[in-house]
Amino acid sequence: MTEPTISQLLPLPDDWQRALAVVAHPDDLEYGCAAAIAAWTDAGREVSYVLATRGEAGIDTLDPARCGPLREREQRASAAVVGVSEVAFLDHADGVIEYGPALRRDIAAAIRRHRPELVITLNHRDTWGGTAWNTPDHVAVGRATLDAAGDAGNRWIFPELTEQGLQPWDGVRWVAVAGSASPTHAVDATAGLERAVRSLLEHRTYIEALTDEDPETYARTLLTGFAEETGKRFGNRPAVAFEVFPR
Repeated sequence: MTEPTISQLLPLPDDWQRALAVVAHPDDLEYGCAAAIAAWTDAGREVSYVLATRGEAGIDTLDPARCGPLREREQRASAAVVGVSEVAFLDHADGVIEYGPALRRDIAAAIRRHRPELVITLNHRDTWGGTAWNTPDHVAVGRATLDAAGDAGNRWIFPELTEQGLQPWDGVRWVAVAGSASPTHAVDATAGLERAVRSLLEHRTYIEALTDEDPETYARTLLTGFAEETGKRFGNRPAVAFEVFPR
């Protein structure tokens, strides 16, 4: 019997200089994207982060007033490990982010401010594939980011942004969605994988609340497993997968 052919992933385009990653929570980028981001910053590319929330509702044993500032500190430390110094928070409410014009406007403003060619976000679909249900925050932010990539270039959508000095930016060439069950492209994770592990480990408070497993064992096993599985479709090299939407 002939073995089934595994569809191969294409290399993500690399003819760009600036990227903006937009996600819902601290740690969203560290569960898979960070190895790619480390490789990009190593190559001299600029990557900035925008988070819709501070993750204040993410740890059951911590009151949101204490949890939000703690997770913000962990996120900034995590970003620094992979060469990202600019991290902004939009202060939408964790767990109840609403998709709509307000969220699109905030993300469009960030895109106009940073003027990226590549925008990165997290899975915007209802599931992670099959029956593994996604969270409403991921869906709302992912979908709003895809929409805001267009909004940012239209001066007649959110004209108040122009009045605030944020000129339209129609230079987004791709939106790359991490965590998709239908990836199209990938980035070699070989050089960045070790820093991706250390980047996830900066979210130690969250990890310790999530699992009794040793945090380093947890992070290394998880990220290595993801990268090796993706690598089966990318020349057997550890890789980070994305579903890429050209613009």
